[in-house]
Amino acid sequence: MTKVAKLRPREVVRQDMDAVAEIYRNLGAPTAEVMVTRALRELALTMAGIVEKVREQDLRDLARHLTRLQRLADDIGLVSLAKVAGDVQTCLERADSTAFSAVWARLLRVAERSLSLEEGVADLSG
Repeated sequence: MTKVAKLRPREVVRQDMDAVAEIYRNLGAPTAEVMVTRALRELALTMAGIVEKVREQDLRDLARHLTRLQRLADDIGLVSLAKVAGDVQTCLERADSTAFSAVWARLLRVAERSLSLEEGVADLSG
């Protein structure tokens, strides 16, 4: 009998905490906390919208949504999330469905890890 191993990829998520620290320096803690929290909420909503579009196989304006996700992630220092969103967009542009499927799965993992790591980032005031 052959044993089958189930692989569970675990993504290492890179963050640039300087991006968030700069927001706090420029805006002050109370305003920065509101801005970062709002950005995280927009990021989560954008990702949810992308998931729904892919689930429905509605890829018409997916590139635009991926660009938004990439920009939002980059703005708050979520380096890995921004990079993988760009990689998904590249697969989409090349019409490479095999690569798209693989990189899409990676985007889901990175987004999950990034958003769970970010829960404490909104309060860097002290």
